[in-house]
Amino acid sequence: MLTIGCHLSSSKGYLAMGRDAEKINANTFQFFTRNPRGGSAKAIDPADVAAYLDKAAQLGIQRILAHAPYTLNACSADEQVRDFARRTMADDLARMEYTPGNCYNFHPGSHVKQGVETGIAYISQMLNDILQPEQTTTVLLETMAGKGSEVGGRFEELREILDRVTLSDHMGVCLDTCHVWDGGYDIVDHLDEVLTEFDRVIGLSRLKAVHLNDSKNPLGARKDRHARIGEGYIGQEALIRVVNHPALCHLPFYLETPNELDGYAREIALMREHFREE
Repeated sequence: MLTIGCHLSSSKGYLAMGRDAEKINANTFQFFTRNPRGGSAKAIDPADVAAYLDKAAQLGIQRILAHAPYTLNACSADEQVRDFARRTMADDLARMEYTPGNCYNFHPGSHVKQGVETGIAYISQMLNDILQPEQTTTVLLETMAGKGSEVGGRFEELREILDRVTLSDHMGVCLDTCHVWDGGYDIVDHLDEVLTEFDRVIGLSRLKAVHLNDSKNPLGARKDRHARIGEGYIGQEALIRVVNHPALCHLPFYLETPNELDGYAREIALMREHFREE
């Protein structure tokens, strides 16, 4: 069965997200751990979590994906910004244990003219500071479009971070189709080759999730602007090939397209219609 969902609002709590997932026939979903443009986090209600876990069991939702706020920059030139990222992620990972066994995704950050190597050193240092042997959450580095001074626009950069993390068994990667396309990886005409390269550099065993997005930009634009499925340069047929690829079809897919719930429901139905069961 295709495991697919979308980004849902977490403002009303876990049970509300479970109900929204049910409305759109999703069997997974992604959510922000806190205000995506700020730092505040809503207190977790254990009763809400318990009700959600019951709902998730009914819907067959086994793994969800938390997304760190965009304000995190673990490799900023500003020490206070780096400290904010470290404290926020540590708090998020503690909160994730209310719903154990899930994944937490974050953008590696922007080195802001310090150089990629310095950025990688800061990111891996933060991860070594906050990862705990007993945690049940897998932390995912997201593939990026490579705009500006972003770290993670090349597979090699993500591999170098992973190599420097001591508790590397708690780490993985989330592949964003829009980002890799904008970063210059041709998943339209050379999907097999891109995945072979990913496997060579990082290892497909590290790939834990896929952000399924079309792109408003041509290949290699390095701009990161998501489009609805079939309304961008990647196109519907290429994204259908992504969900059906034997190296990917077992993974959870998360739509981050510019949609409301009804739009997500249509895209989920579209992907299910064209999914070939193994």
